[in-house]
Amino acid sequence: MITILDYGLGNIGSLKNMFKRINQHVNITSKPSEIIQSNKLVIPGVGSFDAAMDSINNICGLREALDFKALNHKIPILGICLGMQLLTNKSEEGDLEGLKWIPGEVKKFPQTSKFKIPHMGWNEVKTNNSNTKITKNIEKGTRYYFVHSYYVKVYNKENSFLKTKYNILFDSGIHKENLYGVQFHPEKSHKYGMNILKNFSEIEC
Repeated sequence: MITILDYGLGNIGSLKNMFKRINQHVNITSKPSEIIQSNKLVIPGVGSFDAAMDSINNICGLREALDFKALNHKIPILGICLGMQLLTNKSEEGDLEGLKWIPGEVKKFPQTSKFKIPHMGWNEVKTNNSNTKITKNIEKGTRYYFVHSYYVKVYNKENSFLKTKYNILFDSGIHKENLYGVQFHPEKSHKYGMNILKNFSEIEC
C-alpha cells in the first residue's frame, strides 16, 4: 500500500486524486503504527522547513518510524517539493536538522531583478541518469510545475538525477537507493506528473 504522510503541510487531496487516476489506492496518515505497515511512502510538503521538521519531530514515534522504513526496511519513498528538501541535512530557511537521508542542503535562490522569487510555473527538467526507475519513459524536454523559493544542492553528484535551470542550475530530482525526491509538483503537472507517480507506484518493494 502507498501511504501519504499527513503532518499538516502538503497537497494531500491533489496527490490522492492523482493516484486515483492511475488506479492506486492510498492511505493518508501520521500514525507511526500505519507508517510501519506501509510498502511505499510519499512525503509531500508546502511551507517552511523548520515548521515541517518540528511537526514530524513532535508526533510521538513518527521520526523513528520514518527512519526505520527509510534506512532499515528500505521501502521506496518519494519526497515532493518541501518533502524533497526534508530528505537532506539542513536548510538556510531554518535551524532544525532535516531527515539526513540524502546528503545535501537547501539554499535560497539568489535575488535578481530578472528572476522573481519564488520560482513559480512550468519549467524543463534534464535527466542525468536514464536508469533511475522513477524517470522511466520520461521524454526529453518534459516540463513540470514548480513553486519554491529554496533549492536543493546535493553533496554527491551521483545523488542528482534531474536538473533544472532558473537563474542557476539546481537539483530538481534527487535519489539514493530506495529514496527519491522531486522539487516540482507531480500532482499539478498533468500527464507528465502522472507518469512520475505511476513509475513510483510500479517500483518493486
